[in-house]
Amino acid sequence: MIQYNPLLCLDFYKTSHADQYPEGLTKMVSYYTPRMSRLQDTEKVTLFGLQAFIQEYLIDAFNCWFFRRATYEVIEEYNHIIGSTIDTFGIGRDRLEKLWNLGYLPLEIRALPEGIRSNIKVPQIEISNTHPDFVWLVNSIETMLSCTMWHTQISAEVGFRYRQIVNEFAERTCDDSVVRAKLLGDFSMRGQESVESATKSSAAFCLSFLNTATVPAIIWLEQHYECDCAKDEVAYGAISTEHSVMCSNYAVDGDEVTHIRRLLNEVYPNQNFSMVSDSYDYWKLINDIVPSIKKEIMQHNGCVSFRGDSGDPVEVVTKTVFKLWEIFGGTLNSKGFKVLDPHVKAIYGDSITPQRCAMVYQILESSGFAINNVALGVGSFSMQCLQTLKEVQPNADKTVSMWEQYAPYTRDTFGIAVKATYAEDASGEPIMIFKNPKTDSDCFKKSQRGCCRVYKTEEGYGYEDGLTWLESQSENELIPVFVDGIFNVKYSLCDVRANLHNSNF
Repeated sequence: MIQYNPLLCLDFYKTSHADQYPEGLTKMVSYYTPRMSRLQDTEKVTLFGLQAFIQEYLIDAFNCWFFRRATYEVIEEYNHIIGSTIDTFGIGRDRLEKLWNLGYLPLEIRALPEGIRSNIKVPQIEISNTHPDFVWLVNSIETMLSCTMWHTQISAEVGFRYRQIVNEFAERTCDDSVVRAKLLGDFSMRGQESVESATKSSAAFCLSFLNTATVPAIIWLEQHYECDCAKDEVAYGAISTEHSVMCSNYAVDGDEVTHIRRLLNEVYPNQNFSMVSDSYDYWKLINDIVPSIKKEIMQHNGCVSFRGDSGDPVEVVTKTVFKLWEIFGGTLNSKGFKVLDPHVKAIYGDSITPQRCAMVYQILESSGFAINNVALGVGSFSMQCLQTLKEVQPNADKTVSMWEQYAPYTRDTFGIAVKATYAEDASGEPIMIFKNPKTDSDCFKKSQRGCCRVYKTEEGYGYEDGLTWLESQSENELIPVFVDGIFNVKYSLCDVRANLHNSNF
């Protein structure tokens, strides 16, 4: 939660808009909409994070840093920041006092259910004022809303993308009893901009998978999406070594096998753990050391996952599976694919793009192995950038050049924006608002006009605009989730996963 008045958590120019609206307006309606897609294979966007945003910003922050403070403190702080920087009164003393005296946030937010993937250009969220004196408040929360939610939504989309890859290959190569949600894990804290960013990103990834290395993601989900990790399958962590562990033991023991034996027999005799294995010579460890302690590994009451951390991830993890099969063998599952002995597995964390994931699975499948022989990790890179397939360019000397393209994830990946489209005057007459820039050659900045009704279609969702406020109230998939400072609807993590995966998480 922010530690200051949330009416200061916005762009400077937002503070001046209250004086700029036409006089006499009593109603304002704005829509939050993904307006386009910069990803050729993605035409829908997951709605996720609104409930958390409402709790953190519109309830907790407003209550703590606005309504429950003395009015003079709120006004002094506001005037200190705004008056000292852009030489205006901003929203103004009278408006601040009116809102403080009202004692609650006079807004209604309607939205699609969390976890729903809706079509590009379809409004996902509607914001309106419930009190005629607070038209200015509707778009004042735009900045907080859009900058808080876009990355959470994209990470939900990233998780969904990986889950589709897993589903495709698991359907062909794995027993139906294999839990697909446990085949990939998240490493968002390995390089994102902040703890907050990594936490929300990982939580969004956990809509599709149960494994994460990001501890606070579980806390965040418990706080905002009605779940309990002691009772529900929220997400799981894993025991793993790191290079400081492996290298310090090598420095003391003079070898690697001594520490591996201690892990197996003393530290984790009855638990699964993964072991980073390339501190010195990965293939020597796999080819020589592992066979030498096969008996101890087979007597271990758990699974050891051997983790490469350098080299080509696709080659390392697939060749590891093949070698482990040579050493330990395994069984054939119901679909005729090889499954390693349950004491061993291959893992590669933090470097798996969607393309690498698919390549690993393709190699395993073509070699007769089920994909649950490996655990793969998705790091911060994939939450912030999509790697495209390698392109091949013939050269004059008959050689080829290969390169990769990248599509960074930003708010503009899906052109997310909040735009005002409807107002009413003092007599309740509707005012249709819209923008339609002639210089917008891609036609994605054109806004809706008037109020919108969102409805289901065979392809997902569509919408009708040009409506009055009253006309938009019936048969609308945008349902009230927040009214006058109070939640009207809350979704559990189970609800969100069911919406995203059609009740097949």
